[in-house]
Amino acid sequence: MTNPCIICVAITGSLPTKADNPAVPTSVAEQIESTHEAFEAGATIMHAHVRNEDETPSSDPEKFARLKEGVEKHCPGMIVQLSTGGRSGAGQTRGGMLPLRPDMASLSVGSNNFPTRVYENPPDLVAWLASEMKAYDIKPEIEAFDLSHIFRAAAMHQAGEIKDTPYVQFVMGVKNAMPVDREVFDFYIHTVKRLFGDTTPWCAAGIGPNQIVLNEWAISSGGHARTGLEDNIRFDRNTLAPSNAALVKRAVDLCEKYERPVATWQQAREMLGLRKVA
Repeated sequence: MTNPCIICVAITGSLPTKADNPAVPTSVAEQIESTHEAFEAGATIMHAHVRNEDETPSSDPEKFARLKEGVEKHCPGMIVQLSTGGRSGAGQTRGGMLPLRPDMASLSVGSNNFPTRVYENPPDLVAWLASEMKAYDIKPEIEAFDLSHIFRAAAMHQAGEIKDTPYVQFVMGVKNAMPVDREVFDFYIHTVKRLFGDTTPWCAAGIGPNQIVLNEWAISSGGHARTGLEDNIRFDRNTLAPSNAALVKRAVDLCEKYERPVATWQQAREMLGLRKVA
């Protein structure tokens, strides 16, 4: 394959703590440093959550602002993608950072089960988040935890609620949600191409030990890959991942295996239709 592969690094998430892995960056300063290392290793999208001082999830726009500013300073051109996920807040507080105008933001368009709770994404909140992203020229990344989420994204796109072609990410391996299943994965690809066109870019994320599985499936199938300590704190069964950069390097090695160049930030922005930066 010759199409470049975009690598997204999910640096922190809402759940892993330093007690789980000391490499998890929880302060804004640590997040900027970890992102810079991952950027140099080959990542061109940074997916970010922020934390309170006690490492609990936060939706504080001020923390997001400092993180965004630091990444833009130390990783020029890198795509900043902020999370509107439900663990860090409720209702419209989940979109309180959108006026910062990041390049991208995650958008979960439907509800599903998580290991110990329901991940609630009611239609009115989804519509509001999408309208805020459209107003601030932010490209949503559709977090597809279920096949229905791809169809919902298509309906929103057709209704003009989502600007441009959605970037759909398949999330597999969350307990009680979509398991890691190759036939389902292949059908997801088929569905995205059928609904949005053969050349539509898509991404995949695997949780825990399934991270490397989904990295390989996505890269070998012409898609894009997400890695990072949010989804997986281990390098293998016996070894904690030493950094986000180490997980990015593993994805880069898979790109080399399947003869796919790693996308530069310029190429990634062009493929995703994002605004240019100096």
